[in-house]
Order: sequence, then C-alpha cells, then structure tokens
Amino acid sequence: MSDIRVVVAEDEAIIRMDLVEMLREEGYDVVADTGRGDDAVALVMEHRPDLALLDVKMPGMTGIEAAREITALADTAVVMLTAFSQRELIHEASDAGAMAYLVKPYQREELVPAVELAIARRREAAALRSELDAAEQRFEERKTIDRAKGKLIDEHGLSERDAFTFLQRSAMSSRRRMIDVAHEVLAGDATP
Repeated sequence: MSDIRVVVAEDEAIIRMDLVEMLREEGYDVVADTGRGDDAVALVMEHRPDLALLDVKMPGMTGIEAAREITALADTAVVMLTAFSQRELIHEASDAGAMAYLVKPYQREELVPAVELAIARRREAAALRSELDAAEQRFEERKTIDRAKGKLIDEHGLSERDAFTFLQRSAMSSRRRMIDVAHEVLAGDATP
C-alpha cells in the first residue's frame, strides 16, 4: 500500500499526529499534514496525493470548502473526519466530493476501510472518466467522417456507400486511420 499517498488536515495537533502515525503504520505514505483547510488545498495541489483526509471544522477554510476545491482541481479522493454525525453535514460533504466519512472518535478498524473505499471510488471515477473521454472522441471522429462523406457525396456525386468505401480504402492503402483521411477530404487534399 505504500504507493498510496495521503495528505492529512486536522486542526487538533494530537489527533492529527495520531492519524498520521496510524496511516503510516498501515503502510500509507503520508506526504504532508496541516491544521488548516486552506493549507490542505495548497498541499494537495503541491503533492498531488491519492487521498486527502479532511476534518470538517478547521481554521482558514472548512473541510467541506477544502473538499469542494480539491475535487474540482485535483484527482484526489477525499475522506471527511468530524465529531458530528448530522445527516445534513454528511450530504453536504458528499456534495462537496467526499467519498467516505468518519465520525470521531474513530477506530483504526474504521479508518482503513474508509481510506480503501475512497481510493476504490476514485479509481472507479477515473475509469468512468476515461471511458467517457474515449466515447466522446469516437463520437467526434464519427461526426468528422460523416462530414467527409457528405462532402464526397455533394462534390463528387458518390453514394453514401461509395463515399464510405473511398475513406476506408484510402485509410487502408496508406495505413492510416479513417479520421486522418476524413480530415484530408475536408481540407480538399484527398479526392476520389
């Protein structure tokens, strides 16, 4: 687990030291710790950890405000720590991007599952973002290929099937992707 990097933000120094020690004993790499919410955001931006553990109540910026900034700016999972278990606070933390929530006083047996859950959710979110990006790219490529087919149909009198065949064969014969040939058709550099 030593490849999981963590920033800890807890305003009570004794709790923060205990938390850092627990995490290190469990094999996590605590790269920085602080007692302020605004410093937590700066440390996350500097170290780009996998996880930020944030207390809800901190000077400089609340943990919820820090979570909101961190999740907007970095690919970092957030676990919230608080002495309060109010449902409204839990919803607010979730809306700010927190992936897990621990109520103090917590036990070591609760800490590790919360950290692992947040890391797993972060990985799932990253995989979904990657799939979405790939789907968006395929969609944009498909639109470009369709525009190139339209140009071949309008300007060269080809049928849709012949336009597609021209793009496909041109790509195969030059060992390029159809999207590259479509760009050439749209630029006027490739014609049947």
